[in-house]
Amino acid sequence: MAERLPHYRTGRAELDQRLDDLLDAAGASANRDQLFEILATATRLAGDDVDRLSLKITNAALRELRRAFRIFAPYRGVPKVTMFGSARTLADDPLYAQARDLARLLADTGWMVVTGGGPGIMAAGLEGAGRQQSFGINIRLPFEQGANEFIAGDPKLVTMKYFFTRKLMLLKESDGFVVLPGGFGTLDEALELLTLMQTGKADPSPVVFLEVPGGTYWHAWERFVADEVIARALASPEDRSLYRITDDVRDAVGEILGFYRNYHSRRLVGEQLVIRLRSAPTPSEVAALTEEFADICTDGDISSSAPLPAEVADDDRLDLPRLVLCFDRMSHGRLRELIDRLNALPSAPEPATVPTP
Repeated sequence: MAERLPHYRTGRAELDQRLDDLLDAAGASANRDQLFEILATATRLAGDDVDRLSLKITNAALRELRRAFRIFAPYRGVPKVTMFGSARTLADDPLYAQARDLARLLADTGWMVVTGGGPGIMAAGLEGAGRQQSFGINIRLPFEQGANEFIAGDPKLVTMKYFFTRKLMLLKESDGFVVLPGGFGTLDEALELLTLMQTGKADPSPVVFLEVPGGTYWHAWERFVADEVIARALASPEDRSLYRITDDVRDAVGEILGFYRNYHSRRLVGEQLVIRLRSAPTPSEVAALTEEFADICTDGDISSSAPLPAEVADDDRLDLPRLVLCFDRMSHGRLRELIDRLNALPSAPEPATVPTP
């Protein structure tokens, strides 16, 4: 991978040299541009008129993130699902059983489970996954939020001071998301997740809203979205493709596994969106996709492609087939529909087997 130079510096050549020397002394070799800019930011803070509270927030946030990054690093190649839900859900609630069973089925397929590490649905998810396949991202609160028994004392538990750093880690490391009914915190997490998907700030991922059979929580929420949000043109109808509502645990598992049946990942290269796949579509399938999704292409067709030069320079999954399109960068609900079509193509690999509860 080509070495990148930092774009952001201290503004003083002698300080920049000292930061370079410090990185040498620390043995930094990979990603030096990013490490340099972190140090440059800290150095610039020293010259700003910043109050102590602001510095304490910056300090604590960086330390918390560093600790969380270190915990997740050995498991970077393992697929993970984050589960959100109420800390107040009791162990005899049917929702608790739904969360526990879902986590167990995903763990049986090799996935790891990430939760907030507290009681309720968070405990259910970690109980189902088992300690070896669990992460906890806890939050310090004056009430109800001690680490649950299924993750307490585990090296894969991190406790954070700030909700924003905790939420970042709950979202950043996972390849899929399941949200069960909950209170303000759960709704906040669900809506931020959808916002990130809708705006393209997060990679496309499967999002499941799980309910118990006969439950009304998510259907009532969806009616509000349809009648008060989409009806006022405050969101697009296709944004409903960003999530799936179900009351069936196996259906939820199938949604998560099925998202990666053929789709692998995406990358923006200039004005082009690269979609990496597990199996190359046929020319007739690509032509049909171009016709169906012409509305999200700003220029030209969807086409099969060899790795682009920027991908080659970064040695970025050169083994995978890919499609390239000039994506309008706005229609992320439609992009999700394109991913669903790619996963359903006759040329796609066979779907993963969903375990029996």
